[in-house]
Amino acid sequence: MTDSTPAASDEAAQNAALQKAVIVGIQPDQPPHVLDEAVKYAKLLGAPLVIVHVDVTRFVTYEDPDGYVHSAPIDMNLDAGVAEFEAVQKAAEEQMGDQGITWTARQLVGDPALAIKQLADKLNAQLIVVGTRKRGLGESIREFFTGSVAARLAHRQHRSILVVPQGEQVPDDQKDIWTE
Repeated sequence: MTDSTPAASDEAAQNAALQKAVIVGIQPDQPPHVLDEAVKYAKLLGAPLVIVHVDVTRFVTYEDPDGYVHSAPIDMNLDAGVAEFEAVQKAAEEQMGDQGITWTARQLVGDPALAIKQLADKLNAQLIVVGTRKRGLGESIREFFTGSVAARLAHRQHRSILVVPQGEQVPDDQKDIWTE
């Protein structure tokens, strides 16, 4: 089962069916084992799985009383977020196959930690799964200014968070882990 961000009229019904879900944050080209871990826990908990991609090129302008979120782009390149969500959906469909669980894909907008927290509140989620960030200078700079999504989630809500390593392990004797 997949869907994109639901319309206001459909969101309440879909959210009711997704109560107590496991939420996993996915980015394009993320290693597949992040989703594998989320599937494993959704099965263990007997819960639906919600695969989310957060479009950071858009921001929330206002939210209707019924929960529908209106957003606007930060810049005029509207296709970037759409293309990323389509890539996430395609990879999820290929990877999920017949896992025997109810799942859906949604695109959220804005700050990743706040968007995932808000969805977790709406769904009364049991668990949030995120991957670690990639190593590299660009990612280090981004994290310096925005902070770790996992850490920000851990400090802003009460649910358990599973942080799945994405890349190769850094040797214990390597002092600087962000050399790449």
